[in-house]
Amino acid sequence: MSKILARKDPSAFHTLPLFVEADAEELCYQSLGQPLNFTQMLARRRPIEVADSQRFAAELANLGVSVRLTLGWQGRDYWVLVRQRRADRGDVVLKLISGYVPAHELNLPLLTAIHEVAEECLLETPEGWLTGRFGDTWLPTPYPGVHYREQVSFRLSPLSGSARQVRCGNLTLQERPRAYVHLPTASLQLVYDLRLELPKEVRQLTLLHVDERLEDGQLVARLDRRHPDLYLIPLEQGRPTATLLTLQNGLLRPVSTRGLWLAESFAAQDGWLVRDERIRWKDWVAQLKLQPASPRGPVRRLAERARRLLRMA
Repeated sequence: MSKILARKDPSAFHTLPLFVEADAEELCYQSLGQPLNFTQMLARRRPIEVADSQRFAAELANLGVSVRLTLGWQGRDYWVLVRQRRADRGDVVLKLISGYVPAHELNLPLLTAIHEVAEECLLETPEGWLTGRFGDTWLPTPYPGVHYREQVSFRLSPLSGSARQVRCGNLTLQERPRAYVHLPTASLQLVYDLRLELPKEVRQLTLLHVDERLEDGQLVARLDRRHPDLYLIPLEQGRPTATLLTLQNGLLRPVSTRGLWLAESFAAQDGWLVRDERIRWKDWVAQLKLQPASPRGPVRRLAERARRLLRMA
């Protein structure tokens, strides 16, 4: 059975529609009009058309953030994805950690992004859940009914940013997130590239995703251990592979990708625009010409040792 960790009143959330201007070098967004509640925002997320992918001005429904989170585990790096049933689009996809930016954080979307990591990506050890921080900023502990470890925490840090500049009014976003306008939902999405470093004390780790859904007029955060819904894509030399895994009790397990869809952040981007709602896993793999991850573990270590002995002979 799933466990309810938190309830929220969706009427407490407000965001702002946007006016966006873009050219080949930079994209600038600013608030437009009056604040919107959750229902009003969803009503505005309707398809739009933009003639020029590099140079345009458009009114958009909202600002969203995503985190392409790279996790280091036992000498290898992994991208972290979450499974989401998207009621507004009628599909189920694997996506980056993401969320809507509230009105009061429109000029500081990085804060929304790191809060989404705290809410969606739960790192459980036998001694309790891990807290984390980004620089000097501690991530929130959003679920009061669970036990967080006090002496051990993980660390978030930025990776290399996008080559093109993004501004909120006159303020340049220093972390240089990747930006795209998603035409099917008339939204602007900022993608932050972050790395999660685990403390050395962590040996046995389980990754869990808390899903937030609208139930009887409330946003309910549920944890279902039967469906951890948090997945890993192994990286090799910084590139993703055609392999999908889960991590439970310190053990990596392969996951079938048959019939799997990825969210639009994995689809092709043309200039500042993304036109697709989603992309099939197999099409994404073919598009990037990805290969399955190479094996790791005792067999790999024995093979490497054998090669070293042969070189010494």
